[in-house]
Amino acid sequence: MTIAMISVSCTVDNKGADEAAERADRMLKQMTLDEKIGQMSQLFTGYYPDPEQLKQAVRDGRCGSLLNFLGAEQVNELQRIAVEESRLGIPLIIGRDVIHGFRTIFPIPLGMAASWNPEAVRQASRIAAIEASAQGIRWTFAPMIDITWDPRWGRIAEGCGEDPFLASTLADAMVRGFQGDSLNDPSSLAACAKHYAGYGFSEAGRDYNTTYITEPVLRNVVLKPFLAAKEAGAQTFMTAFNDLNGIPASGNEFTIRKILREEWGFDGFVVSDWASVTQMIDHGYATDEKDAAAKGVAAGVEMEMGDDIYFDNIKALLAEKKITREQIDDAVRNILRVKYRLGLFENPYANTEAEKKTLDPSFLEHARVMARQSTVLLKNESSTLPLSADDISSVAVIGPLADAPRDQMGTWCFDGREENSVTPLTAIRELLGDSRVNHVPGLSYSRDKSRAGFPAALAAARRSDAIIFFGGEEWILSGEGQCRGEIDMPGAQTELLEELAATGKPLILVVMAGRPLAIGRELELSGAVLYAWHGGTMAGPAIADLLFGMESPSGKLPVTFVKGAGQIPFYYYRKNTGRPATPESWTPFDSIPVINPQSTLGYKTFHLDYGYTPLLPFGYGLSYTTFEYSDLSLSSELMNMNGSLTVKATVTNTGGRDADEIIQFYIRDRVGSITRPIKELKGYRRLGIKSGESAVVEFTITAADLAFFNGKETVSEPGEFDLWIGPNSDEGLHAVFVLE
Repeated sequence: MTIAMISVSCTVDNKGADEAAERADRMLKQMTLDEKIGQMSQLFTGYYPDPEQLKQAVRDGRCGSLLNFLGAEQVNELQRIAVEESRLGIPLIIGRDVIHGFRTIFPIPLGMAASWNPEAVRQASRIAAIEASAQGIRWTFAPMIDITWDPRWGRIAEGCGEDPFLASTLADAMVRGFQGDSLNDPSSLAACAKHYAGYGFSEAGRDYNTTYITEPVLRNVVLKPFLAAKEAGAQTFMTAFNDLNGIPASGNEFTIRKILREEWGFDGFVVSDWASVTQMIDHGYATDEKDAAAKGVAAGVEMEMGDDIYFDNIKALLAEKKITREQIDDAVRNILRVKYRLGLFENPYANTEAEKKTLDPSFLEHARVMARQSTVLLKNESSTLPLSADDISSVAVIGPLADAPRDQMGTWCFDGREENSVTPLTAIRELLGDSRVNHVPGLSYSRDKSRAGFPAALAAARRSDAIIFFGGEEWILSGEGQCRGEIDMPGAQTELLEELAATGKPLILVVMAGRPLAIGRELELSGAVLYAWHGGTMAGPAIADLLFGMESPSGKLPVTFVKGAGQIPFYYYRKNTGRPATPESWTPFDSIPVINPQSTLGYKTFHLDYGYTPLLPFGYGLSYTTFEYSDLSLSSELMNMNGSLTVKATVTNTGGRDADEIIQFYIRDRVGSITRPIKELKGYRRLGIKSGESAVVEFTITAADLAFFNGKETVSEPGEFDLWIGPNSDEGLHAVFVLE
């Protein structure tokens, strides 16, 4: 699909950047200290109970940004006061969490990552920007690009999964989508790369928790997507809630000043997450609000969100020489520079005519495409899917999420409306007609433990040709603060599935969730499994398209699926051990004799009850057709430090349907100055291949693509490398090359 108004690039040209810097410098010279401090403060809805107090604060230059104010009329009035009634006429920047859509809701970011389609993700972000900007919003607190290895963490739903390469390509896409062709286009939103840094490594998957990350992991994994966002032109960064190796993120000079500013040359501004500067007191890093403000400013946090400690304390801190005028001026200069780039000084007002584009049919169609491409087929035993709409006489639609319009939109969805969500039940009824759909929820919501609805559900199943069960998690079980100790299917869903499976009818499971659940038992029970995440406004039609074969599933997992919480963390690019497990060297739990010599267990790296493999590997996903990989070739078996290597393979659609395949390219550095991962994603391609036809895919790498931080420096080291081209991280054609 093509949306004409969506463009591919988003860069701040040097001329524009220079002009913004010059204008910011000129404005800075005119500002009082109070006005500077005001620019460093963000107020939120409800801060002033009296609207007149807020207007006066804007008039006085008390704030530089407003959070969660929306609506063209309200925003335009506040902007009018800022530019016409304040002393210097500095416009506000209006921020909001526009995470995976505004009114047109797309799949949760983890779901969109499963599409492995940066262009489609860019288009989704562009649509979100068009809709949100019509309400006066010009700054979004997205993309969230925290890498995590822990599906217990609720905010895994908001990120792009476990892999830094995939997350980096999607970070680039989202930034470019939000910011558009030109930042000063009224439909553009300033992007915000968050949460900087290490938030996804919160201990035990508990939100806001401490993190310990070695510098090699920090640089080789955690920071990669943030660098990609910066290179794509992201105008703002947001600090995280966690501490990093003992230093809270909002007080961390190493990550903000040394890496972000000095090493990367970032010239936008840094905002705290909600009250995270003040929360350094709770961390035990600051003695009081004044000390917290000093540490935040010193670290490089230039705008404080959700609190007023900058406004209350900066003057005193300057007088006591605990912070410097230069630090304040640098902060305000960066904030002003972004406002100039956004064109807010020329046109701060929302375009009321633009609101007519909200929920445009082309937007909804792209949401449908995005939801389809995000859905992953995990199992399809004996070609259970697709169902035939022409041949099936009736279908049982069962489960708590078949008709749950709010749940399907997922977490961080402030502006989507239930009435705009088309549910799977609605879509299936539209396709088959009411008479062929036997709908019984069985459970009223995902955590429901009552068996009262089981008999009616089973009766509906027995009088139907096939059963489609819609299960998973309600939206409230994922997102910020929504962490789980166990990641099984909640409530009595598995019990109901067991009884439905016992009917002998074809059983199809559609999982709608905000995280990768431990669904081993559910996979066993079901003939086919589609993992649809929380798919957004058009999740229902997208799922129906796949169930009934109008389209073939093409999504691939952006995270490893574990067998249970006890296997966490489990990620595909883990390190090897001195005793790696192999198919021949481990002992299954039920195979251990009751009287057993200890040595027979193998002394290898595995869990007795889980083994050494995950439930499903990173990059996994099936199709309604089959693909064969062949003819792997290398341009050379040797690559020098100044050269490149091109790898080719042929992918043939050997099945009976046209379909997309996501081809993945992995490498392994066999020996390094520090131990290296067993595999690393270095490229991927989404290709549409017709039945019976072949496509040649190629990947080119240089020594720079093999570089890593070894604790002292970033290096590309000579030696032997393995490479694979295949359908997931566990399978593929293999070859070896040498870097010399």
